[in-house]
Amino acid sequence: MDYQTLRVEKEGALDWLIFNRPDALNALSRRMVAELHHYFDSLQDNHAVRVVAIRGEGRAFCAGLDMKDPERNSPRNTNEGMASQRRFSGLVMKMRRAPQPMIGLLHGFAAGGGFSIALGCDVRIAAEGTKMNCAFIKIGLSGCEMGSSYHLPRLIGTSNAAELLYTGRFVDAARALRIGLVSDVVPVDELIATGRALAADMLATAPLGLRLTKEAFWANVDAQALDAAVALEDRNQILTVANGDLDEGIAAFLGKRAPRWERDRN
Repeated sequence: MDYQTLRVEKEGALDWLIFNRPDALNALSRRMVAELHHYFDSLQDNHAVRVVAIRGEGRAFCAGLDMKDPERNSPRNTNEGMASQRRFSGLVMKMRRAPQPMIGLLHGFAAGGGFSIALGCDVRIAAEGTKMNCAFIKIGLSGCEMGSSYHLPRLIGTSNAAELLYTGRFVDAARALRIGLVSDVVPVDELIATGRALAADMLATAPLGLRLTKEAFWANVDAQALDAAVALEDRNQILTVANGDLDEGIAAFLGKRAPRWERDRN
């Protein structure tokens, strides 16, 4: 697909997914949402892409809904409204289902739907000066949108999450780091390099092991019991032993060489 609002740059097994509407602070237009759906759909059976880093072009990560979008129409009835709503909420669901870990590199503003997309990433790194908020409640909607009420309590606890969801207050990068909303805060000119280094560490792992780790991680965030979590972990370990990656990992460690994982050996 020839994207008009996104740019995808490939570095080996790393995809850079770049929001490319800088004049609109990368706000979510109808076209941009459709293109994001297309991209996330393409990841499901794509074994060549192992990690995705998401960033915004220009002065912001993503400023949320584009309220000036000429293609945006008010739904005529509840059915149309639900279909429109699901186009937005479905994005974070597809991010979670994608087998590739996603790294969110935030700068400027990550507001509203842009904040929810950031929350849908597996890891977030913020540039100094970044501001984030659940902007929905500021424009008459519920503060719970696009997975925000799912992700925020799990990331930062119920008190911090309630404050942000109920008020739409901005949280800056320093506080985001303090409460566990992001993993690191770096100068803006180091943001891309920091993301690339994290992606490189992920890419150094076995392809199957990395995919199974993301799958088990998110399944076990919601595991109802330790037994269920351990059962899934045990299944993953047996699968990675069966394809030979454990033997290769041990041999590479003892031989002081880089491993050649299962996909590299075939």
